[in-house]
Amino acid sequence: MSALISLRGITRRFSTGELEVQVLHGIDLDIQRGEFVAIMGASGSGKSTLMNILGCLDKPSTGEYLFAGHKVAVLDTDGLAALRREAFGFVFQSYNLISSSNALENVEIPAIYAGQPAAQRHVRAKDLLSRLGLAERLANRPSQLSGGQQQRVSIARALMNDAEVILADEPTGALDSKSGQEVLALLKELSAQGKTVIIITHDREVAAHADRQIEIRDGLIVADSGAQSAPVTSALQLDLARHGGAISRADVGEAVRMAGRALRANLFRTVLTLLGIVIGVASVVAMLAVGNGARQSVVERISAMGTNLLSIRPGAPNMPRSADGVTATLTPEDAQAVAKLPNVRDALGELQGSATLRAGNIDYKTSITATNASMPLVREWPLSSGAFFSRSDEQSYAAVTVLGQTVAQNLFPEQNPVGQYLLIQNVPFQVIGVMSAKGATPWGQDQDDVALVPFSTGSLRLFGQRYVQSITAYIDNVELISDSEETIRQELLKRHNNVEDFQIRNTASLLEAVTATQDTLTILLGSIAAISLLVGGIGVMNIMLVNVTERTREIGIRMATGARTGNILQQFITEALVVSAIGGVLGVLLGLGVAWLLQVLGTAVQFTLAPVLLAFGCAFATGLIFGLMPARKAAHLDPVQALAAD
Repeated sequence: MSALISLRGITRRFSTGELEVQVLHGIDLDIQRGEFVAIMGASGSGKSTLMNILGCLDKPSTGEYLFAGHKVAVLDTDGLAALRREAFGFVFQSYNLISSSNALENVEIPAIYAGQPAAQRHVRAKDLLSRLGLAERLANRPSQLSGGQQQRVSIARALMNDAEVILADEPTGALDSKSGQEVLALLKELSAQGKTVIIITHDREVAAHADRQIEIRDGLIVADSGAQSAPVTSALQLDLARHGGAISRADVGEAVRMAGRALRANLFRTVLTLLGIVIGVASVVAMLAVGNGARQSVVERISAMGTNLLSIRPGAPNMPRSADGVTATLTPEDAQAVAKLPNVRDALGELQGSATLRAGNIDYKTSITATNASMPLVREWPLSSGAFFSRSDEQSYAAVTVLGQTVAQNLFPEQNPVGQYLLIQNVPFQVIGVMSAKGATPWGQDQDDVALVPFSTGSLRLFGQRYVQSITAYIDNVELISDSEETIRQELLKRHNNVEDFQIRNTASLLEAVTATQDTLTILLGSIAAISLLVGGIGVMNIMLVNVTERTREIGIRMATGARTGNILQQFITEALVVSAIGGVLGVLLGLGVAWLLQVLGTAVQFTLAPVLLAFGCAFATGLIFGLMPARKAAHLDPVQALAAD
């Protein structure tokens, strides 16, 4: 019958700087299935190193290790994890229970990494703890259990995957005599059931409970009572080829649950980590909402002015003004000529100035615009009440006016202005209409603070001027607005003897320029906010690195119970992602709240889905990127060194 465990010429050397220490000096050992073996030795004899090699926590420097006929040396890291998971159960002197998990959760750990369904492992874990007298302690954490109870939880964990070999390292060393005897009785019972039990101890009384005693001294076996007959159970079937399978959805679910427990265990630190992510995400959401709102407000105001307009102003960019500061290069006849061009529905020439209006005993200073009857059409500005002056009013120099909302409210509070009379520069005018509210321009000018009069009336009776200050052309087909702009330029050049003493402004181009500027400002605001998100990500990485350092022993425990490299990597990345996801959700809510408050206070804000998705996606990516390095560090820890960490 071939041995379950076979060691040939096993040595183990450790290098500490330039000094090399050899702990094992050529161990030859066979252990049969079902044996109850005690390996004895004083401190420093090499027995713990031998146990680590037997349990595949460590690798020998030289020699050959066969387990159930398999060469252990050919297994990679995940292959060794699979062997530990399927074949070994560890009972440690210091129990090595995870402090943030209760008794039931600690026992279930090997089954989680073995891929057992949740319901199945819950039943088995409860059954094992009940058989060990801990049915009433399932929800207790290690700190709420006595030493003997913790050791029994450790034994239940060792049995969870029905391990062939139980490796017990000083199983009674931290217990009182009564608890120690109970643990030894349990190990004896397991041996009687056909399990291979190996005890590592320095106590000969403890070793006497075993059927076979092996003594090790200075890295060599110096005594062996010899193999004992043991009940032979069915041969162990190992499937080490499946250790590299993909992570399943069940694995992900367990990782999320374990991440939640780990984060709750350090709640204050988790909150501080969340704070950086929350502030970063909230800043991105709020600033982009404000930036988009400002852009939308400008677009709406420019659109209200009309995006199918060409504004023609007198004077070339470098043309000097006259002595009185007036540039008089455009005439009403120019406006009439522009109105007759293709794709131009109409054109109006205007004069502007300011004057004090009087209605009864109320004086109000406002802007006066002398314009044409087609102004409501060209400016896309409908009336609120009354009527607009007609072409016959222009031809007859009628003293009529149409008021903007601001002027009407100031001169005629709580009364209908239509039909009323007022004085403009001591000239009586009748109010025949009131324009609808238009709001402010992108540069803050109140467009409703104006009184409109016929061009002929204003030119003759108010301004005493024959020229126009501006011509506004209304374009039919906006797609051809650039062509129309060039046509108007050529027409005016012909009328002005090829002297370009005018300027043409395309409101559609203005809209594009302002929108591009606002986009740049929005990106700038978002970039500034993203910096705080980056700082939050660095905080996640720092906290996760601290977590790895503080939980090194926990990582060792998980590796000893069969966790693969991918499981450890997944565990810590999941924790980083959970923190980032929670922080992302809270940050989005906070950012939307801040944006809403700013909107209530009068700031232009636009709520869209894109900034929310962007901020949350960045938070999630931050957790993934900044959690990767700590996770890789955790996944590549050495199991023996991790278990030895304080």
